[in-house]
Amino acid sequence: MPAKNLPLPFVCKKHPASGAGGVVVTNHPLGSAAGHEMLAMGGNAVDAAVAALLALTVVEPMMVGIAGGGVSHLRLPDGTHVVFDCLSQAAGSARADMYQPVSDHLPDYMDTAVRLNLVGPAAVAVPGNLAGWCAMHAQHGRLPFGDVIAPAIRLAAGGFRVTSYLSGNILRHAEDMLADPEIAGVFLPGGDPLAVGTHLVMPDYAESLKLIRDEGAAALHGGALGRALVDRLNTGGADAGSVSLADLAGYVPRQREAIFSGYRGFEIAGPPPPASSGVHVAQMLNILEGYDLAAMGYDSAERLHLLMEVIRVGFEDRRAASGDPDFVDIPVEHYISKEYAADCRARLRDVGGSGPVPPGYESNSTTHITVADRDGMIVSATHTINGLFGARFMVPGTGIIPNNYMYNFDPHPGKALSIAPGKRVPTSMAPMIVLKDGRPAFALGLPGALRIFPSALQAIVNMIDHGMTPQQAVEAPRVWTEGGHVEVEPGFAHHVQALTARGHDVRVVPHIGGGMNAIAFGPDGAMTGAACWRADGTVSALGGGLAEEGVAFHI
Repeated sequence: MPAKNLPLPFVCKKHPASGAGGVVVTNHPLGSAAGHEMLAMGGNAVDAAVAALLALTVVEPMMVGIAGGGVSHLRLPDGTHVVFDCLSQAAGSARADMYQPVSDHLPDYMDTAVRLNLVGPAAVAVPGNLAGWCAMHAQHGRLPFGDVIAPAIRLAAGGFRVTSYLSGNILRHAEDMLADPEIAGVFLPGGDPLAVGTHLVMPDYAESLKLIRDEGAAALHGGALGRALVDRLNTGGADAGSVSLADLAGYVPRQREAIFSGYRGFEIAGPPPPASSGVHVAQMLNILEGYDLAAMGYDSAERLHLLMEVIRVGFEDRRAASGDPDFVDIPVEHYISKEYAADCRARLRDVGGSGPVPPGYESNSTTHITVADRDGMIVSATHTINGLFGARFMVPGTGIIPNNYMYNFDPHPGKALSIAPGKRVPTSMAPMIVLKDGRPAFALGLPGALRIFPSALQAIVNMIDHGMTPQQAVEAPRVWTEGGHVEVEPGFAHHVQALTARGHDVRVVPHIGGGMNAIAFGPDGAMTGAACWRADGTVSALGGGLAEEGVAFHI
């Protein structure tokens, strides 16, 4: 790897933290604190991850909830990798023609009449987050579940201070939320968005969490919370949802095998389909392996052009074959082979340019956590309720905000991503773990919809090819394209002229993707966590520990 601390064209806005007892990084300080509490109690990384995710459903309610979906990637102390697919899926009664599309063309291709697939009961898919988190904890956690959910209950019942991040997102969708008295009563009391610093208490949700503490996932997947959800979905009249109590009771989180690939002596592990990252991060790294990126230099138009071309090729293949592997045949081994990467290099262009991009959608509104403990367990997990505040209503008396995952399906029948009963949508979520000589080197992930896995790719390249520290890698400026226009963050704005001269339609945007976080692993057991400026990301590292056995204080 290149030498560390090379001169870079940006200055980090946050600072890392290190500890040998474990590290928790989430996109909210109280989420990280909840995970830290588990490590301090003697829990492991799974205890900390589940506690953090449950706490985030309280303090980051616009991004994640128990009625959402996501992907958790675990590396166990024995070196085994397991991926928990907790993604939402279409109900058993869902139909390919259940919505009325408003257009066959961009930019309205995914939209339907009266926004049925975006806002309200008909937008809700069968959730998987709570079932997945409970299954993950039951199999690999160390502490009692009551201890793990306690921080979330405490935050909901006792309250927390509203951040500018939360307040701004309430304002963004205030009009939709005001249409539902339940969610408006919590986040827009009196019709105005909660101000920064407001002490927010969520007593109904605290009671729901207590029921989950006592009954586990069954409280939602067949129990009283599930009945309340289905009852609310059925109040929509012609706009009623299709999720039934049988759908909830029958949901099963899938355990899948991670995808492994090699890059410059490192081993890259990512989730398999329906997630795209394991396949296409491997594919794109294989293509890049044919070029000396370090010699190009991090801050060069030549390197940015190459990245954009490689990302474009990755998206072309993702569109050709992606989705739920129970419904779509995805040639994984072909895409991640070194031989195919050689063929892909022939598709790279010296001069860029925009082309037609088939329609698709994933929400930017997601959260990611990275957790590791002193015993070698790692959790990299990305979870969501899809859009900001999901379907933008709340189940009465429960505090639960349902997802709006049905918007991710193609509303046109007969397409690759059309709706089918039990089908899970593809996702760009990229909870990645990178190894060197069989040992963990770093783990990372981020929110950001279609920009997730290309951003994760760039962070991996930043550390391996450009010798960046974890903090530098997650904060570094990013680029993105899906094959149409290209986007650059302000840190690369000085390359706009050079990239335009190479045929790119360049747009400078405030940020690409969301708040990335990462943990790097040193040879001496030390772990360093990093979180970037694009969210309320916070690192909590545990050092020290309990007294040596047998030590007592005598007066």
